[in-house]
Amino acid sequence: MSDSHPPIKEFRLELSALTYTGHDLVRPESIIAQPDGTLWTSDGRGGVMRIAPDGSQQFFGGLGGEPNGLAMARDGSLYIANIGNGRIQRLFPDGHSEDVLTEVDGVPTTCANYVFIDSKDRLWLAFSTREQQWWPAAAQPRPDGYIVLLDEKGPRIVYDGIYFTNEIRLDAKEEFLYVAETMKNRILRFRVQPDGSLTDKEVFGPDGLGVGAVVDGFAFDAEGNVWVTTPLRNGLGIITTDGDYHVVFEEANEEVLSTFEEKVASGTATPADMAACAGRTLQSLTSITFGGPDLRTVYIGSLAMSRLPTFRSPVPGLPMRHWAS
Repeated sequence: MSDSHPPIKEFRLELSALTYTGHDLVRPESIIAQPDGTLWTSDGRGGVMRIAPDGSQQFFGGLGGEPNGLAMARDGSLYIANIGNGRIQRLFPDGHSEDVLTEVDGVPTTCANYVFIDSKDRLWLAFSTREQQWWPAAAQPRPDGYIVLLDEKGPRIVYDGIYFTNEIRLDAKEEFLYVAETMKNRILRFRVQPDGSLTDKEVFGPDGLGVGAVVDGFAFDAEGNVWVTTPLRNGLGIITTDGDYHVVFEEANEEVLSTFEEKVASGTATPADMAACAGRTLQSLTSITFGGPDLRTVYIGSLAMSRLPTFRSPVPGLPMRHWAS
């Protein structure tokens, strides 16, 4: 248990309490924080941005496509799910990159969304859809998202049939794999078997977080709560260990969200309809990362903002694999 703090169910923030980190970022969808204060964000210009502890920034390009989810290996290299070209790539500290995975069972991968590295250095990979581009699977939801496990046995699909697979993470004991099922507005979880197979599918928390509450990214805190981003509601919420859900902050236009859901249901939604959901202060929040020396500084990624909304959490985050490398 962490230091004493008010019940997490009472934690709320006004938008005016947010600070911001970074500048001139392009589609900083995912964020990696290192113990020394260094941050890495995916960058829509086909690379990643390094934000040093002193605030200086350095761009690393050459990946092409649209880099999305990030994970850091023990040697400091970054694994990147590139949603633009469908590949899993690796960027090394010296700046060179290579493809790690471009096909499974002889079929080219598409819409690579996220990478998670577990304590055994296995790669858990989320692919949102089998479409070449992700938008059709958002506009007309279909269960064609899947999860790949890459270990010493090679890559294999361990679960299929998800309505837009987004971020995936193992819990602290690595007993369960949690999955953001974006177009069902919910979090799923599976029991992880010793061979990496997934069983006992269930919904964690509410079976739907509200109107337009598509889920994108999430992270565990040290107490086992799941912090969830809802990009169309421009918000952040928490699913507590007992399955309760509450909003920490959001900037939602209920009328626009209802119209968007109606258009999705009728198959007429366009990217402009999604863009119309953006708030004046916050736009399309996608991911959450705990950082700082005490893992209580929270950074939020997005599809549309040029900086990272930042705040202090009452409870530390669960460190990722690279934190203890």
